[in-house]
Amino acid sequence: TKAALIALLSQKTVNDVSVSLPKGKTMNIRIAWTNTTKEQYSATAAVVKDAGDDPDVTDRAEVCSTVFLTNEVGIVSIDGGNGVGRITKPGLGIDIGKPAINLSPIKMIERAVSEVAAERLKDHGVKVVISVPMGEEIAKKTDNPRLGIIGGISILGTTGIVFPYSTASFAAAIRQALDVARAMGDERVVLTTGGRSEDFAKDLFGKNLPEHCFIQMGDFAGYSIRHCALKQIRKATIAGFVGKLTKMSMGIKQTHVRGSHVDMEFMAHVASECFPRIPMSILEEIRNANTARHVSEIITAYRITGFFDLICKKVYEHMREYSKGELELEVIMFDFDGKVSGQFPGGPSYRP
Repeated sequence: TKAALIALLSQKTVNDVSVSLPKGKTMNIRIAWTNTTKEQYSATAAVVKDAGDDPDVTDRAEVCSTVFLTNEVGIVSIDGGNGVGRITKPGLGIDIGKPAINLSPIKMIERAVSEVAAERLKDHGVKVVISVPMGEEIAKKTDNPRLGIIGGISILGTTGIVFPYSTASFAAAIRQALDVARAMGDERVVLTTGGRSEDFAKDLFGKNLPEHCFIQMGDFAGYSIRHCALKQIRKATIAGFVGKLTKMSMGIKQTHVRGSHVDMEFMAHVASECFPRIPMSILEEIRNANTARHVSEIITAYRITGFFDLICKKVYEHMREYSKGELELEVIMFDFDGKVSGQFPGGPSYRP
C-alpha cells in the first residue's frame, strides 16, 4: 500500500519501501512491480509473499494493493478485491460480509497511508483495495471454506513478520476455529493431528457434527486443549495416529517431528504395563523399532491387548491436566486404514 501510494503521488516506479510494523519495528520490503493509471488516478503495487520455513500454501503468492484518491476528505477506506475472502459466519472477529482482513493489517495499512499521504488527506480521501490474484484457488487448500471465509484467502498477521514453522499463524488458526464453533452454538469439537486423521474422524462423527467442529490442531495439542477450556468448549475429542498420540502420552505439548521424537523405551514400558510377563525378546524388538508405526505392527503381530487403549489413557491424563479438568475429553487412535485401534475413556466403543 505504501509503495502504491508513493507511485501514485510521484508517478514513478517503486522498487522497495520501508514499512512500519507493530511494536515500533520497521522492515524493508522488495516490491515486485508497480503500475500507475493517470486517467483513474490510481496505482497498484505488488509483493510476493515469502513464508520462510513456514509450510504455508500462500508462499510465493502475489499480493497486490491498489490505491485511489477519492473525494471523501480525510477518509481512508480499505476493502478486499479479487482473491480476498469474505466473512459469512460469526466468531471471526470481523463483521459478516466484510473482507477477511484482520485488524492488525488494517492498522498497518492506515499507518502507511498517513505516512505517505498526510497532506493529501486534507483535501482528499484514500481508498485501498487488497487483492491476491490466485487467492481463490489457494483458499481451497486452507480451512477458510469451513470457517465461512468464502472466495479467497485471509489477510492475517499480528506482527507483519513470518515466524519459523507456523507457530503464530497455526496457533491463531486454532483459536479462530474454536471461536467459529462457539459462535455457531456448538459445544463439542474434534481435534485431529492432521488431514488423514480428520478424514477418518469425519467418517466416524460426520453425521452428528458440522464441518466447522473438526479442527486440525496439528502439533499444538496442549495449546488446543487449553484454549478449548478457555473458550468453554464442553467436550473435545482428540483423534490421531500412534506416532503423535504416543508423543502426547509422553507429555509432549508440541509434537512436530523436528521438535521431539518418539521414545521407543517408553513404548516398551507401555507394552510391559499391558503384559507384565512380556518376553524380553519382544521388548527388544520394540526398543529397536524404527518408528511408532513399526511398534504398532509388533504389538499387533504379538496380539498384545490394551496397548493402544493405554496410550490413549495416558494422552487423556496429560490433556486433562492441561485443561485443568474444565472440559470433557476423549481420545481416539486410528490405525492406518481408518479403523479405531484405541480409545479412552470407555463407554460406547467406536471399534468395528
